[in-house]
Amino acid sequence: MRHRIFIAINLPEDIKKELSSFQSKWPELPCRWTKKENLHITLMFLGYLSDEELLEVINITKEVASRNQSFSINLIKICYGPPKKMPPRMVWAEGEKSEELGKLQKDLENSLLSSSFKGLPEPEARPYTPHITLGRIRAWEFRQIEPEERPIVDEDVSLSFEVNSIEVMESQLKREGSEYTILESYPLKENV
Repeated sequence: MRHRIFIAINLPEDIKKELSSFQSKWPELPCRWTKKENLHITLMFLGYLSDEELLEVINITKEVASRNQSFSINLIKICYGPPKKMPPRMVWAEGEKSEELGKLQKDLENSLLSSSFKGLPEPEARPYTPHITLGRIRAWEFRQIEPEERPIVDEDVSLSFEVNSIEVMESQLKREGSEYTILESYPLKENV
């Protein structure tokens, strides 16, 4: 059996609630909004894996979590993403770059790349920027809106939360949207 797998940081309930409240701010935007319970930060998307590959990913993720410390994430802006992409593909909440988060993501990427696991996408060349997808824009419909009538999505926010664990997640594509399941959750080291 194949599993559609990604490794993520899940958000506290109050942060999910706060972020999802922005989705009603732009009703005219042709966007498929992310369900509140699906809001997360993707550390790595791995695609479709066999049971054996999944087991290896689970073991590597556990190992990586055990050697990285918990940290805080600051969300600073809600905007179109990725930057300078027109039409934009998403509305997202952008986080500040953080040394701890960058180290965790790089450790995960390097550990998976140096394992016998072969299905990985090429590592990103640009530095890792944390973001949370609030909605996916329907490009064709977006192009139909006159440029001067397109909503401006550029809100400064100040939301912080503590990251104490990382999760191996499965995504099942369904007609009413993706459904995510936490397969394993691993605690990060506590700051002493």
